[in-house]
Amino acid sequence: MRAIRALVTGGTSPLGGAICRALARDGHQVIVHGHANPDRAAALAAELGGSSTIFDIADHDATRMACEALLDSGPIQVLVHNAGAHDDVPMAAMTQAQWQRVIGVSLDGFFHVARPLLLPMMGTRFGRIVAMSSVSAIMGNRGQANYAAAKAGLIGAVRALSLECAPRGVTVNAVAPGLIDSPAIAAAVPPEAVKQMVPARRLGRPEEVADLVAFLCSDRAGYITGQTVSINGGMA
Repeated sequence: MRAIRALVTGGTSPLGGAICRALARDGHQVIVHGHANPDRAAALAAELGGSSTIFDIADHDATRMACEALLDSGPIQVLVHNAGAHDDVPMAAMTQAQWQRVIGVSLDGFFHVARPLLLPMMGTRFGRIVAMSSVSAIMGNRGQANYAAAKAGLIGAVRALSLECAPRGVTVNAVAPGLIDSPAIAAAVPPEAVKQMVPARRLGRPEEVADLVAFLCSDRAGYITGQTVSINGGMA
């Protein structure tokens, strides 16, 4: 049986890498997307026996051309949109560029990458789309109006798209992680603050989120669609 092709945007981040590894473990042929770190994307792809693709997901035309090139080798039946951007600042001091950059990667990027893949995916009568949202979309966070708006927008897009895709065997869901261990989180959130913010009193592990994503991309999750699944240690 031919391996299902899976594209993971933002695949070079700590969470993206964990998702790529989980999908590869489950037998998928993983395509690692990167933008700023092409060497890292290529190295991860080589490790997993997959391939890599480099494009700016905020650029509509560049993304469309890259997706069309990928489709030359056949449909992509799993899409995990993990690419995102932070540019935290209180809205009163936020520039238009800071707002647009975060929206452009997380929310516009979802449209840019999903749209060209949809019809070929639906034509196979099987597909899995997972958009990585955030606990910030559910409970908000100071200085993250742009990020929360982008991640909340993904939840709405997922809900609507799931209705369009369900008759063709394609599920569309969102995953909303809380504080997940990474160099950026470790630098920004002291351990004592984690214990105060998270009822579970610890950071989540990227592998825990990746296992959830892999489940949603599996045959076992075929009756789950249009949902936002939180994984946040009880924060919300």
